[in-house]
This record gives sequence, structure tokens and C-alpha cells, in this order.
Amino acid sequence: VQLQASGGGSVQSGGSLKLSCVVSGDTRDYYAFGWFRQAPGKEREGISCLNLRDESTYYRDSVKGRFTIARDNSKKTLYLQMDDLNPDDTGIYTCGTDMRPCLLYGNRRYVPTFLGKGTQVSVSS
Repeated sequence: VQLQASGGGSVQSGGSLKLSCVVSGDTRDYYAFGWFRQAPGKEREGISCLNLRDESTYYRDSVKGRFTIARDNSKKTLYLQMDDLNPDDTGIYTCGTDMRPCLLYGNRRYVPTFLGKGTQVSVSS
């Protein structure tokens, strides 16, 4: 399985970006797809996850109400719509997938089975 994120860029506070993650390979066994963020000088953290089995979602508290995760199965693409961005959202965003549940995204030590290359998001005040 391979994942490639894109769509990052530089925006001002209050702006929006939409990230995309193209997934390739055999993903039949994997049902949890999500996004991770690594801010400068900080550990990577899971910020959002989508469970394809029941369409349930997970969002880290810091992004709730501002970020929306979605997937287009026909395009095998995962999205992250990010609104009302602030400087704390700056970081490298990567996408991943796993056969373990989205609940694990709340654990800062969690690393998914497959983690793709990231895209840089920079938010200025």
C-alpha cells in the first residue's frame, strides 16, 4: 500500500486548505484511513481518522469543528478540508491506513501500518 499526500501550502490565519491523499495498492484489509500532523519540534500526532466500516470519524480536540475528513472511494482518495486555520496548524501532514481502529489516533505513540509522504502546511498570523 502506498499513500501520497498533496495540497499543502502557505496561508494566513483564518484561511482554508484542502489536502488530498491518493491511495494505491491492495487496501481490502484496511479500514481506518486518517491524517497525521508533525509540527516543528514536536512529535507526530494523529488528528483525524475515518472508519470505512461504519463511517465513524475521529478528530483531535484541537481540530474539531474546523477540519473535515472524507473519502472518495471511486478515486481512492482521502481528503482533509481544513478551515479557520491558525499558526498552531503549521506542520507536515501525512496520511496513513491501518486495520486497527481509529481510537488509536488519540495515542501520541501510535504509528499506522502504512504512512505516506507528507505535505507542508504553513499558517502565518
